[in-house]
Parts: sequence; C-alpha cells; structure tokens
Amino acid sequence: MGANSSSICELPENEYLKRLSGAEAVSENDPFWNQLLSFSFTAPTSSAELKLLEEATISIFKSLVENNPRTGNLGALIKVFLSRTKELKISAECQNHLFIWQAHNALFIICCLLKVFICQMSEEELQLHFTYEERKPGSYGVECEDLIEELLCCLIQLIVEIPLLDITYSISLEAVTTLVVFFSCQLFHKEILRESVIHKYLMRGRCLPYTSRLVKTLLYNFIRQERSPPPGSHVFQQQTDGGGLLYGFASGVATGLWTVFTLGGVGSKPAPQQEQSSPLANQSLLLLLVLANLTDAPDTPNPYRQAIMSFKNTQDSTAFPSPSPHAFQINFNSLYTALCEQQKSDQATLLLYILLHQNSNVRTYMLARTDMENLVLPILEILYHVEERNSHHVYMALIILLILTEDDGFNRSIHEVILKNITWYSERVLTEISLGSLLILVVIRTIQYNMTRTRDKYLHTNCLAALANMSAQFRSLHQYAAQRIISLFSLLSKKHNKVLEQATQTLRGSLSSDDSPLPDYAQDLNVIEEVIRMMLEIINSCLTNSLHHNPNLVYALLYKRDLFEQFRTHPSFQDIMQNIDLVISFFSSRLEQAGAQLSVERVLEIIKQGAVALPKDRLRKFPELKFKYVEEEQPEEFFIPYVWSLVYNSAVALYWNPQDIQLFTMDSG
Repeated sequence: MGANSSSICELPENEYLKRLSGAEAVSENDPFWNQLLSFSFTAPTSSAELKLLEEATISIFKSLVENNPRTGNLGALIKVFLSRTKELKISAECQNHLFIWQAHNALFIICCLLKVFICQMSEEELQLHFTYEERKPGSYGVECEDLIEELLCCLIQLIVEIPLLDITYSISLEAVTTLVVFFSCQLFHKEILRESVIHKYLMRGRCLPYTSRLVKTLLYNFIRQERSPPPGSHVFQQQTDGGGLLYGFASGVATGLWTVFTLGGVGSKPAPQQEQSSPLANQSLLLLLVLANLTDAPDTPNPYRQAIMSFKNTQDSTAFPSPSPHAFQINFNSLYTALCEQQKSDQATLLLYILLHQNSNVRTYMLARTDMENLVLPILEILYHVEERNSHHVYMALIILLILTEDDGFNRSIHEVILKNITWYSERVLTEISLGSLLILVVIRTIQYNMTRTRDKYLHTNCLAALANMSAQFRSLHQYAAQRIISLFSLLSKKHNKVLEQATQTLRGSLSSDDSPLPDYAQDLNVIEEVIRMMLEIINSCLTNSLHHNPNLVYALLYKRDLFEQFRTHPSFQDIMQNIDLVISFFSSRLEQAGAQLSVERVLEIIKQGAVALPKDRLRKFPELKFKYVEEEQPEEFFIPYVWSLVYNSAVALYWNPQDIQLFTMDSG
C-alpha cells in the first residue's frame, strides 16, 4: 500500500485490519485506534462497490468472528466510537474535521462488520459478540446487552442532534445506514419478526424518548433532499504545499500505510444519477418506512407509527389530544412539496400512502390544497406507465387515489382544474382537459391493461371503486373521457358474450361426453357480471346526479345505445338499467324530432336543452356509491416484505447476497 492509494485487493493484508481481527486483544486506550481510523477513502456509492469491498475483506470478517470471543475487539471498537461521539456536536460547531473524520471511519467499519455478522449468525450469537471482553474470554458480565442499546441510542442521538453540515453529512448518512443494517435481520427470516432484541430496545429502552425527534429528523432529511457534499469536503486532501497541520497529523498517525483507497478508481466520478440524488434523503426515508412498519409489541404499540399518525402542521396552534406521547410538528407545505416532487420512487409513494391513510392532519391539509394537481399528476403518471412499474407501486398509487376520492370536495375540485398539453399521455393529444377527466382516462386505461395482461381482481375492484366514488361529482367530462367510459363498457360486454358462448358450447359438448371435467365458466361469468354491474352503476350515478353537467357522456351513450339492449331484460341488471334506458329513450326521441343529418354541435345543443327539460323525479334514486379503503387484516404480511424489498433494491451502498435472502423471493422482491 502506497502513501496515496491502496488497492482493494491489498486490504486482507492490511496490518491494522489484521490486528483488529487477530488473536490479540486491543485495549480501548491503545494508540492503534488512531492509526486504524485515520484513513481517507471514496465511500461506496452503490451496492456493487460495497460488494467488491466485502468480497475483498471476507477473510478479515472470518478471522474476527473466530477471534472476537477471546479478544472482545468488536466491543472495544464500538466503545472507542462511543467515546468519540460524546464530543461530536462540539466538533461540528468548531469545524473539527479530524475528530468527525475518525468517528465516521469508526462507524463505517462497525456498519460493515455488523452487516456481515447479521447475515451470518442468529440474533443470540450477535448479542454474544457485543458482550465479549478481554478480561473474561468467552463469557460476559453485567454489561451483557447494554452495548447494543448504547450503540443504538448513540446512533439516534447522532442523527437528531448533530447539525447537518458538509463535514457531518457522511457520518449522518452512516448513522442512518447502520440503523437500517441493525433491522436487516428481517431479510434472513421468512416469517415476520415480532419480538427481536432490536425492536425491544427501540420501543421500550433508552431510545424511546427520542422517538418523535427521530421521526421528525428523518422526515426533514427527506424534505430537504440535501445532496452529498463535493468529494473532499469531509476528508483530508493533501495540498500542493505539503498539506496543513491537520493533514500532517492525520498522515502521521496513519504512518503512510492506510491513507486512501477508492472503490471506483482514484479520481473517478460518480454516475450522473448519483450526482443528482440525495443519499441521506433516500436512506432516511427507507429507515422511516422500516420504523413505521415494525410490528407492535405484545403490550406496546409501535411508537414510531404513533408519531407518524399524530404529527401536526407547524401552523396548527391547537393542542394535541391527550395522550400524545410522541407528537411533534412539522412544516406541511415543505412536506407536501417534497412528496409531489419525489413520486417517481416506490418509497415516496409508500410514504404518501402511509400519511394519507394514517395521519388525519396530513390528509385534511392535502385535501384542502388548491394545487392538488401537483400531487395527483405524478400518481396518474405512475398508473399510466403501469407496464414499467412493479405491481406494489401501482397498488399504492391506486389506493392513494381511492383514499382521495373518498372526499366529495376532492371529487368536485378536480373537475375545476384545467390542464394543458399532457405530454406523457400518448394515446391522444390532450391540449386541454380537466384533472378529473384525465384521472378517469388513466384509471380506465389501467382497467383495460389489467383485463388483457395481469387479470388481477384486486386491481379491478380498486379502480372501479375510485370511479364509483367520483361518479356523482362528474362535471363537464371531456368527450374523450366520456367515450372511454362507454368503450370500457363495450369491451366488458364483448367479454361477457364470449364467455357466455364458451359456456354454452362446452355444456352442449358435455352432453355427449361424460369423462371430461367442465371448465368453471360460471365463476368467470359471475366476475364479469359484477364488473358490468359496477360500470352500469357508475354511469347511472352520473346520470342521476349530474346529467345536465355531462352532455358528452349522454352523447357517447346515445352513439353506442345498441350496447345496452341485451342488458335491459337481464335479471342481474334490470333495476340499474331503468334510468339508463329512460335517458336513452328520452334523448333519442328529441333527436328524432329534430330531424336527420344533425351536426355534432347541434346534437350536443339538443342534449343540453333536453337535460334541463327532463323531470328529475323520473329518474329512480339508488343508494349513493361510496367505497372506503380498508386495510387488510395483518397488513404487516404485505408491507414488511414490501419495505424490505425497497431497502434491498434502493438503499445507498448496501449489498446483500440474493442467495441469503429469506423474506421474499428475488422475483417478487
């Protein structure tokens, strides 16, 4: 290893790493720690880079696992880190680069070791490695579990108390990453972990008083989207004049053997997407999602979920309801802006879902916004590009729409927002359309995609529920949106006829053959008829509640009136067809009276006049269509694997071997 750089392949022979993992115990006061922790490097920025690092140092890890029960060097390293963090806040205020630099390096080594330990051993074995001490090889004393709790508490204090500056960015990121790693034991279990030691410390121990501050800090990290500072702002760079006093001291304690190693090559530049992203914001959001989805303890609800459910706007001066032990306030405007801007990622969409579903303060605030298009458009874009998204992301976006459409004010206001030139909608040029009509178009497109590709009943149900919630408030539907509503009904009608024909042919064939089992067409037919009924109820709801506001829908209905003939006498649809049949008959009669060869404009004019003339009491009233999102029983069975799949795929510079993962299959993850 030279004075300026070290190759990764040389790390297994590095004398400091070999001593750390060797058979000789190193006391907490040994000058060795200054030497070990005085290295500079380009931190890993991807899982691929961390994989290279782990593969190069696997012999070091194995040696430490073997020798640590006798040496207690892991515990000594953690205690060195803990002692240095006590002055970290003052060091940040005084711009003490050296102190922060070495503390960061200590935490980086701890995090790398911890990740390998968690991957390779049980939680009980991990606890033992935290308790081994030199004075009693192979045994543990009164501090047996305290070191884990002390480290966890220290990491949380570091996150919430150290100001975020260029020189503290890396150690703040490393603290968040280390907490994620602490929870990663879930990845190596097929079942949901409900009573782990880490859960216990976070929910009941000395960490508990920091709950609201931790959640608030992680949210603000997400909101601020602070980019990683330029390389060299938090490590020592040798100057052309030989370097300053601090650099000379750092180089001296490192003795020139352990100074710089880079993962991407000396002087390599990060990829453009890395330059644009905020590693701290991404990692903070993932940690927040992990905390929010921890299972409740037998006698204690998850305090982090409680904090997420109860926080309020900084402009809200009303008192918190009692008891609210983990309540806090945050700037809702900043949070709203960040959520609108970050919806391309699964994790930001999941956070939006959690806040809308669980925090009534956030939901009320968002529904009162006059710029809801900033939030709704990114959600619609997720659904529009359904073939490019994973199914979980699509579900979350759809459920968000369902939650929003539960509010009548939202359903009215979206038809008042006029959008121009929606460039990502490629089926048709939309130079001007209301947000409500665009929402209808995208949801119908999602239904049609599902009918031809995934055939997921859950997706169908939620799409139709959102349309049903909106139907009574449909206003001034764009002609293309009206056409697509009737086109979807046409598609369902054809599918119904096809299945009915197949069932009839199969039944005839079965009369001459006794040995072949019959396909279950009855179930298929039942499902299709349920969807058709729902579509008829949506059309009926619009006609009953806002006929005079939607001439384009009446026009589309009249243009395709033959579609509805077969359902007039069908026992499953007779009741709901009464109003639709009445509207078709009423307006058809008025058009016949007006004569032949009518222009589109003239037809619409007649429809508008007829809508005023049609007596409202002639339309039969049906119960209002209202569907409310209800979370599944045991939602953790869905959300915990989903969150950890996001961590696995999205965490900055974290790598796990796919073969070791037990929580989810890599195809679904």
